[in-house]
Order: sequence, then structure tokens, then C-alpha cells
Amino acid sequence: MNPIYYVLSVNGLLLLLSGVFYLFPPKKINSWYGYRTPRTMENQEVWDFANTFFNKQFLLYSVISFVAALILATVAGKISWQPIAIMVMTLGVCVIKTEQELNKHFDKEGKKLK
Repeated sequence: MNPIYYVLSVNGLLLLLSGVFYLFPPKKINSWYGYRTPRTMENQEVWDFANTFFNKQFLLYSVISFVAALILATVAGKISWQPIAIMVMTLGVCVIKTEQELNKHFDKEGKKLK
């Protein structure tokens, strides 16, 4: 498979999904769409904060990962697992950063910290 097509299918799909999440964030707490953890589903304020923050981070890091994977595919010429590893790292960074921000702004019960 052509490395560019591979990057477009893996990291391009991630970029497309991040754009959809950014443009159409979930309005209400639900069990099928959005940044869903037991903590974020406790109340609407935590849900809104987490989804807004995650969607911004997801869009930013998916653009970075898409560009990095394209550069890797162009320079290396032959790739195999690297675009998927970049995608997994992108998702991991977004989740970790979102959880850190939740810890800064909310307690474990979902109440806003002063």
C-alpha cells in the first residue's frame, strides 16, 4: 500500500473525527458520543468542560500527528506501524491532558474548585 494512502486512512480519519467532534460537540450527557468517563458524566458542568477541552486538544494534536505522519511517509517512503503509533499517542496525550485539567478545576465529586 502506498504510504501516503496509509497515512490518509489512519491519521486522516483521526483528523476527520476530531473536526466532527469540534464542530458538533455533544450538548447533553449521553452514553454514545463525546468524552465519556464516569467522572465527566456526573453533571452537566463537568461534561461541558471536559468535552470542550478535549475537543480542542484532539483537533490540535490530530493536526500535528497528521502532518508528522505525512512527513514520515514522505521521507521514509516505507512505513508500517508508525502512523498507528502516532495515532495512539495522540489519543493518549489528549486524554491525559483532559484529566489533568479536570483535576485542576473539579474535585472527585464533580464540584468546581475555588
